[in-house]
This record gives sequence, structure tokens and C-alpha cells, in this order.
Amino acid sequence: MDRAVDHAMDPATAAFVAHRNLLFTVAYEMLGSAADAEDVLQETWLLWAGVDLHAVRDQRAYLVRITTRQALKRLRTLGRRRESYVGPWLPEPLLTAPDVAEDVELAESVSMAMLLVLETLSPTERAVFVLREVFDLDYDEIADAVGKSQAAVRQIAHRARSHVAARRPRDTVPPDQTRHALQAFKQAVETGDLQRLLDILAPDIVFLADGGGLKQAAPTPIVGADQVAHLLSRLAPAASLQPAHVNGHPALIIRADGHVDTVITVRIDDGLITGLYAVRNPEKLSHMEREITVTR
Repeated sequence: MDRAVDHAMDPATAAFVAHRNLLFTVAYEMLGSAADAEDVLQETWLLWAGVDLHAVRDQRAYLVRITTRQALKRLRTLGRRRESYVGPWLPEPLLTAPDVAEDVELAESVSMAMLLVLETLSPTERAVFVLREVFDLDYDEIADAVGKSQAAVRQIAHRARSHVAARRPRDTVPPDQTRHALQAFKQAVETGDLQRLLDILAPDIVFLADGGGLKQAAPTPIVGADQVAHLLSRLAPAASLQPAHVNGHPALIIRADGHVDTVITVRIDDGLITGLYAVRNPEKLSHMEREITVTR
């Protein structure tokens, strides 16, 4: 069970509460947005409340199916919205507990780097990949959830795996290595030490900043260590960079006037920072004030 269940609850509510964290994680990995994942859970609850529980053989599978279908509908709508998004789009960051990193596969699946890879899949490919590779659902369960045959789902899963494998980080990076890179990055930015920045940035690093048109941010991706280092060396923040755990990995937070202003996460390959992601859009930072539970 995903959380303790109050035995005074009616059976439908008890089942939903028991699996809520799992359902949130499924929706979040499909959508890259905590706000939209919460909306999907509301829709799932409304549909679940009208189900005859006596006809349900596996409540967890049934709830995952409802959540997946609702998330798929929303994902197709979001795709159209993101076409008009101002500047680079990044997933909504989550403040997570340090122990998420102990489940290596879960931590990788909710990382900013992986969520950006998942953005390159079609909605159905993303759903199949998440349900199979992250949550290890059987093909028949996935087929029910996405409305495809088992044979089609197997083909989609193979295609999605190949696509993700070609784009995901090359190796699983231990949290200590990420913390070390972030500490070096923090000191370099705070001191404006250009050479120190160049020492930890990969030559082909990509820097993405998401302001959503609401906060100042680079309007296009910045590529290359020299360009990124020169930009960051001018950004020594008035507020300090604070360590945090975001999306299952060490990260940095900049606060301004007591509020979260920017969340910085990284992708590391071969010991160097190859991806640098800064979320500044205030509409995406509301879930950074309390820890969110993600689970498989």
C-alpha cells in the first residue's frame, strides 16, 4: 500500500487513498506537471467514485487504467498548449525526500533529464514506456489502459525503449557525484570564477531556462561551455544557492524575498554537466514548498 488507510473510510475512498501516491507518480511522469497530475487525480476520483467495486478484480490496476486514460487526454491537450509556450519548456520540479534516490529506477524516471527525454515521445509511446519500464505493468494491463492490442503495445514499447535509450543519460550517476558537481557549480557561480565553471561543464552542454514569459530567462537554448560559463559568471545571485532534493536528485534552489525564485537541476555524463536546467516560471514552483511523495 502507498500510505496508511483509515479503516473508517468507505471502500472506494480507502482504495483511492491507498494508491494515491502511485497514481500521482504515474500522472506526473506522463505529464511532467504536478498541477496537471493533481487535476488528473481529481478526474480519476470522480470516475472511481461511480464504479461498482464488486465488479473490480484488481483495484490498483483499475485505478491506474483510469489515471492513464485521463492523463493521455490531458497530454494531447498540453501538446497543443506547449506549441505556443514562451521560451524553452521544462517540467515542473518537485521537492522530494532524499530517500527517493534509494530507488535508482524511480529516481531516474522522475529526473528532469528523463522527463525531457519522455517529452520527445508521442503520448501513447510515453504512456506505454512509463507503465512498462517504470511501473512494470503487464502488457495486457497496458493494452487496457491505452486502448490498443497487446501486439501493438509490444511494438510501441520496443519503439519507445529504443528512442529513450538513444537519448537518456549514458550512466546512472550516484547522488554523491551529482552533489559534488553541484557544489563545484555553486562555488563557481557565487564567486564568478569562469575557469572553475569551464572545468565542470561539458564542451557541448545545453542550458535551458524556463521563465514562461513571466520571469526573465534565456529565450532559446544556450549551447557550449564557453557561452554557458560566460552567462553564468555574470549571474552571481544576491541570494545564495541552497542545496535541495528535486525530482529524486540533488539540486539547487535560489530564493528571493523568502520565496523560491529558481530551481536548478543538472544532467551529468562522464563526470561533467551536460545539461543545466533552470525553472523560473512562478506557476511551476508552487510544489517546491513541501515534499511530494513519489512511489512505484
